[in-house]
Amino acid sequence: ADGYYQYQTDECVYSTSDYRDMVYLRSLSFNKDVDLQFNSTVGKFVGLTEFGVKQAEYFNKNQALVQGMKASVDTVCRPNAQISDSAVRDKA
Repeated sequence: ADGYYQYQTDECVYSTSDYRDMVYLRSLSFNKDVDLQFNSTVGKFVGLTEFGVKQAEYFNKNQALVQGMKASVDTVCRPNAQISDSAVRDKA
């Protein structure tokens, strides 16, 4: 099918049971190429293509957005990981 495909993925990545190594990642892609990524450990948007670099510069100027994205580890990732992990542990 012809056309364009734009999408966003959000991930919470961790390997320890206390979540201290948890990282929140948001990737914005266009036609299967990741243009831009936010990494909570880095604490800012990083452009991976020429267009993504321009987007990163724009988004990083918005400190409220950047702070909100950093907080996603505590507001989104940890609470959801605790819920899903407890459901898995209860089944073991």
